[in-house]
Amino acid sequence: MSRHVSRLVTGVLITMIPIPAESADPLPPGTHDRVQVAAPTRLDWVFTISNQSPAKPPAEWTRGYTSTKQTYRLMVPDGIPRTLPDGKLLPLVLFVSPGDGPGGFGAFATTAAKHGVLVASPRGAGNRCPFPRRVNIVLDVLDDLRRRFPIDPDRTYLAGFSGGGRVACTIGFALPELFGGVISFCAAGDLRNESWLRHRVQDRLSVALVTGETDFNRGEVERFRGPLLKEIGVRTRVWVEPKTGLAVPATPVPQVFQWLEQDRPRRAKLASNWPASRAASRVASTRQASARALLTEANKRLTHPDLVYSGLMQLKGIRVRWTGLPEAKLAEKTLLEYDARDKRPWEKQDIAEQRRYLVAQARGIDAYGSGPLPKQYAAGRADMLKFAITLWGRILQDGQDTDAVDQARKRIPILRKKLSELDTDDKKKPPGDQ
Repeated sequence: MSRHVSRLVTGVLITMIPIPAESADPLPPGTHDRVQVAAPTRLDWVFTISNQSPAKPPAEWTRGYTSTKQTYRLMVPDGIPRTLPDGKLLPLVLFVSPGDGPGGFGAFATTAAKHGVLVASPRGAGNRCPFPRRVNIVLDVLDDLRRRFPIDPDRTYLAGFSGGGRVACTIGFALPELFGGVISFCAAGDLRNESWLRHRVQDRLSVALVTGETDFNRGEVERFRGPLLKEIGVRTRVWVEPKTGLAVPATPVPQVFQWLEQDRPRRAKLASNWPASRAASRVASTRQASARALLTEANKRLTHPDLVYSGLMQLKGIRVRWTGLPEAKLAEKTLLEYDARDKRPWEKQDIAEQRRYLVAQARGIDAYGSGPLPKQYAAGRADMLKFAITLWGRILQDGQDTDAVDQARKRIPILRKKLSELDTDDKKKPPGDQ
């Protein structure tokens, strides 16, 4: 048992006997070491990996894996009864470890006890696990928890450390309706390219990025990923823990949790106005129900002049994600109708959105590649600088963002000089050192 977990479970009885697979009952207070998943997830884990939601996942993604053999560790704080009053929902932290064992309990112990937060972490979902299976496992566990407890989706926080943090970002950015926020320790992740999905992330998620003062991932988190997310409109904050390296520090967790909780009113208001933005507690929609809900929301947006662009983006998402469903055909029909119009003011919004993302990318990769890099990533500096030059060049070519254009004119010569210096240094190195 790890040191962190030992601290958490001191004085608490650990249930060592697996919970029967057919059971999905809530569990009493305490730390339950091996909770068994009752049934395969009803949640759309395939979309996390691809841009589509097929009726059945690819066979190669599920081969050799049985959901009902999957286990996870769960900590249920004191004071949570087996039967909760109607309308009472529970907060959850679901932690993804980079190793095969569960993690995160030590860091979240105090916060969980103070705020009545469930803490769970799967087994066998570490960095050595194939990525599709890893995602499947995490969502198997999440759905099992949603079967057992009335989980509050506005207070469901997907967390992870290192490679587990990247998984948490990947899942959260694909399925924001299931979460209120993402907590990533010593790692971060990319937003997907689908504009409609980025809008849903911007609207709903808060992203907390925690890194250590000497963590080799600090530059990526602090100078690149964090600022990029914030610049394109995702509520984001970065914490740098002093005298800490690659680790999950407990010290900032209470502050991180408080910051995530501060955004609850916004998430609740969003869900009230746009119900498809939130996956209701204990509910897992079918493919068609999900597509129909999003279609209803998209059509409602089209009735608001300021929301036409976001509505059309959602229609594009439906067309691609649920290909073959009647809702996808209806979405396609509406898109064609709008595309045939003489005046298409939403296209300006689309261009502005892409420009905003381009500028954020340029600034982020420039700051990352130009600053200090650990030995693990130093060999990639030249590629980063070249990519930054390419992005700044596109901004110059576009010529519409005055501030970004001015910055591009200043940065391109500087970056070219850095590249030249790197090339000179490489030529001076003995052959074996290159």
